[in-house]
Amino acid sequence: MADDGLRGRLARQGEDALGKLAQELLENPLVSGAISRAVEARERALQAQEAAMGALNLPSAADLERLTRRLRSVSQRLEGIEDGVDRLDTRLEGLGRASGMRATEERLESIEAHLAKIAAEVAQLASSLNAAPAPVPREQERLEVDEAPPSRRRAATASA
Repeated sequence: MADDGLRGRLARQGEDALGKLAQELLENPLVSGAISRAVEARERALQAQEAAMGALNLPSAADLERLTRRLRSVSQRLEGIEDGVDRLDTRLEGLGRASGMRATEERLESIEAHLAKIAAEVAQLASSLNAAPAPVPREQERLEVDEAPPSRRRAATASA
């Protein structure tokens, strides 16, 4: 019991001594200046490293972290889409069973029969029509572009 009290007191005194030593070191301008310069040097080294990696077209750790987050986001969205497609597939299967695929096939066959009938009627109409175009009445004939139209004066002088 006396050992526990002595140990506790020694531990507290050691912690207090270390705390005071650390406080004095931090208050010392030489030590605090060295620490701040070391931190600044570390930041400059990181910036130089990122610039070098950028020049070599290599991703930095921050780039990889952003890419990882983006990939997780896309993965979650894709899982949501897959779940939606699964639900839609289940609904469509239910609708297919309820209405029956046979009814759909019968409807398609009926439409195909109507289309065949219409195609036959169109073919019959086309064969009954004369394929040659109707003659154009004389009043609607076009003049040849290269020919000059006969002038009235020439016609009058030629007959005189």
